[in-house]
Amino acid sequence: MVGEAGWGSGLVPLSPKVNEDIMLLHIIARGRIGRGPEAELVERYMKRVTWAQKISELPDTGGRMPAAAENSRTILLDEGGDQLSSLEFAKLLEKWRDGGVREARFCLGAADGFTPEEREGADRVIAFGRATWPHLMARAMLAEQLWRATSIIANHPYHREGRQ
Repeated sequence: MVGEAGWGSGLVPLSPKVNEDIMLLHIIARGRIGRGPEAELVERYMKRVTWAQKISELPDTGGRMPAAAENSRTILLDEGGDQLSSLEFAKLLEKWRDGGVREARFCLGAADGFTPEEREGADRVIAFGRATWPHLMARAMLAEQLWRATSIIANHPYHREGRQ
């Protein structure tokens, strides 16, 4: 999977535990993460996710958006988006997966965010709180939430909301 044609994407290989019948979780991010603590966090959490996954990196400006699979959903991460609890996020992914959605595309925009047209074309716009987060932190937070959501769906004990 590494080395898709074009501007030199930074694709992460699929986990060896991939189930082909599971919805693809595709992170599409502006900017390169490089090496550092944020990249390590993304890698740590995405290694735990057993669903099919891919990470595509685009330049800060320009570049070709990867082609969407048939029956995909696009989610923009933006400070002005809906704030979902981890359980709500998991239920959304589960609903899409069970409804036959083949790919969930999580888009992290450039420094200036998304255009009104991009917002209009998205299936959902979500936020990790009202604060503005650096792109590298947002990517790490998304990776953790994807792990958390898939673990909730699998009834894994990682998520402890409501437990005493």
